[in-house]
Parts: sequence; C-alpha cells; structure tokens
Amino acid sequence: MAKQQRARQRDRAETQLDFSHLRRDARTALELAVVALAPWEVIQRLASSAGLLEALSELPADSAPVVALVPKVLTRAEKALKDWQEWRTQHLEARLPRG
Repeated sequence: MAKQQRARQRDRAETQLDFSHLRRDARTALELAVVALAPWEVIQRLASSAGLLEALSELPADSAPVVALVPKVLTRAEKALKDWQEWRTQHLEARLPRG
C-alpha cells in the first residue's frame, strides 16, 4: 500500500473518530441541557445537531448527503456545544457548592 493511500485512510479514520466524539458530545449535552432546563433555543440547537449527526452517521461516509451536509452540521454542532458550555458555566456552575 502506498504511503499516500495509508495517510488518506488514517486521516479518514481520525475524521470519523472526531465525528463520533462530536456526535456523543452533542447527545450528552442535549440530555444535560434538558435536565438543567436550559433555554429552549439551546436545547433545540443541540437536538438538531445531535439528530443530524446521528442520521449522517448511519450513511456511508462518501455518500452525497454526507459529503454535502457534514461541513455545515459540524459547524452548527460545535457552535451549539460552545453555547451550551457558556450557558452552563454562567447559570449552573455558579450555583454548585464548592467544597
């Protein structure tokens, strides 16, 4: 196997792993946001991201929908997770007892 082909396979595997981690993070954040009664907009954006990531994970990585949608979905999911983290820090962590 040529070095270039191995490098492409390694990059693809890393991308799929990153995608898998983002999908898991989005699902977990959604569950926590629901339990924390986060604002509807935060919950809705996490739900949309988690659902899209889940749906795309079921398709072949080189299929047209995946190729077309993944860049947009990744950007939206990362933004939704960032917004969730900011809300959580501002509204929940300040109330947690430190001991």
